[in-house]
Amino acid sequence: MSPLLEVVGLRKSFPTARNMFGRITERTVVTDDVSFTVSTGETLGIVGESGAGKSTIGRQILRLIEPDSGSVRFDGKDVLEMKGRDLLAFRRRAQMIFQDPFSSLDPHMTIRNAVGEPLTIHFGIRGDERDRRVVEMLERVGMREDQLDKYPREFSGGQLQRIAIARALTLDPEFIVCDEPVAALDVSIQAQVLNLLLDLQAERGLSYIFISHDLSLVRFLAHRVVVMYRGEVVETGTADELFENPQHAYTKALVAAVPNPRARRRPATVRSTAVELEA
Repeated sequence: MSPLLEVVGLRKSFPTARNMFGRITERTVVTDDVSFTVSTGETLGIVGESGAGKSTIGRQILRLIEPDSGSVRFDGKDVLEMKGRDLLAFRRRAQMIFQDPFSSLDPHMTIRNAVGEPLTIHFGIRGDERDRRVVEMLERVGMREDQLDKYPREFSGGQLQRIAIARALTLDPEFIVCDEPVAALDVSIQAQVLNLLLDLQAERGLSYIFISHDLSLVRFLAHRVVVMYRGEVVETGTADELFENPQHAYTKALVAAVPNPRARRRPATVRSTAVELEA
């Protein structure tokens, strides 16, 4: 059975210096030769510290930024070659949940319009039918109909992330990139949102890429894990394999940094161990 998503050799660099004429003289590679697959109904975790290239991978897959080289195939079709209607159809099937729910929603748009906008853009649905679908999706993520005409500033971070999830699900996608979706939330709210993602996956057969710097969250949610270090994939495996028998020095550092309530000493930080890798 072919994977739903297949990423091969993805590479992206950004200009970091220009000469007096505006020509690029230096580039920094953010992702280099990144390859992995995601199957239908599977969650692939991507972990690594800040600056490892995790979010850049998600944005390249969805064509929010264009890669320098490599290939992305979704359901057997080349995403990087898509244009016009083909690209629009892909974006109905593949959505993204961003880290900061406060910036991912238009502050001047009511929740009714924020969640309903994709239905109008992609399907031309308006009026009562759009409202019916919006209410149905909001209720599924634990929100109420009487909150439709409120603005993002009137909600907590956890409520906004639920609204962002509802917006992502409005088009009934098959695949969602979750870019640090609970990093800005309190621990108790994190658990609610993670359980919601699991419930939705079980109901709809969703495939996720779950991006996080927190390996314990990834172990809870993911079937397989890709470990990133300085833009490169250094290890892959099931979540249990990486926790119980990490092979790469950086993966060992990540595992060591996961808080252990039974430990008497504070574990070494990933940053200090990463420095040792370079020594």
